[in-house]
Amino acid sequence: MIQFEQDRPLDVILFGRIAIDINPADFGKSFIENVNFNKYVGGSSANTGVGLSKMGCKVGFLSCVSNDSLGDFVLHYLSSQGIDVSHVARAKHGEMLGLAFSEILPNGKTNLMMYRDENVADLQITCDDVDEDYIASAKAIIISGTALSASPSREAALKAIMLAKKHNTKVIFDIDYRAQVWKSKNEISLYYTLAAKDSEMIMGSREEFDLTDAIISEGDTDEVTAERWFNEGAKLLIIKHGAEGSCVYVSDGKKYKVLPFKINFLKATGGGDAYASAFVSALIKGISIPECAERGTASASLAVAATNCSEALPTEAALLEFIDKKHAEGEQVIFEM
Repeated sequence: MIQFEQDRPLDVILFGRIAIDINPADFGKSFIENVNFNKYVGGSSANTGVGLSKMGCKVGFLSCVSNDSLGDFVLHYLSSQGIDVSHVARAKHGEMLGLAFSEILPNGKTNLMMYRDENVADLQITCDDVDEDYIASAKAIIISGTALSASPSREAALKAIMLAKKHNTKVIFDIDYRAQVWKSKNEISLYYTLAAKDSEMIMGSREEFDLTDAIISEGDTDEVTAERWFNEGAKLLIIKHGAEGSCVYVSDGKKYKVLPFKINFLKATGGGDAYASAFVSALIKGISIPECAERGTASASLAVAATNCSEALPTEAALLEFIDKKHAEGEQVIFEM
């Protein structure tokens, strides 16, 4: 349903959050009991970018990181994953990377403690950091809703969307709601709507779509939400329902229920980013929507069974091996509605 310009050197540019994840070394214990932790590159956009690269996509990045050793760490890691970081800016006034501490308790209960405010490094990207030729070099750009939460990042994100529309770079909007910086529901709805109305593909949870539509409606059904955004020009919607799976709506009228694969659940983080990376990579390769969805839910299932987010994301070969194994066991997760 989405026709990508095939002559572009980059498949996808990510615009959004790069952070540091601090995960416990000993799972199933409280934060009080844990004394050893491991650090990873995190943030939804960074995780999605790493996943896309592991799926064989050519990936670029637009963001800002701290001008210190942690900034060096994330740029080195992203580069080692094959991601172009030539357009990732460095903070100029001492702004720091966001931190996310995870408490992973028995039965997969996860408490996420995020340390970020409007002065966090990734929100310091400016309009001057958004290069038109760079946007034009990609088949698609994925805009994170977190990037719209404060200036100057929100203006830079809107400029990126405008340039993408100018050059037929497809816009994918990952709503990615994080409450820490937003000031009101009206503000959330306003900026989310500005991004969504120019997007070919929109993905988010049911709560995130409700926040996006808050100014004009209250708690729509998935079908009403899909029709609303198709009328604005979107081609594809993914509406997530947590452990119950997700629903994929296509503007040609097709719709699919997507269930998670059965797996040993460890934590409640990373699944959405893994889903996005596998789905979008397949979409760009011209794979059918049902198979895109199957790859997405498979990657999400693997992510919530892993001890971290970015490092544990699967390669395409590992993902397909997992899907083949589940098929051999008789599992079916895609159902046309």
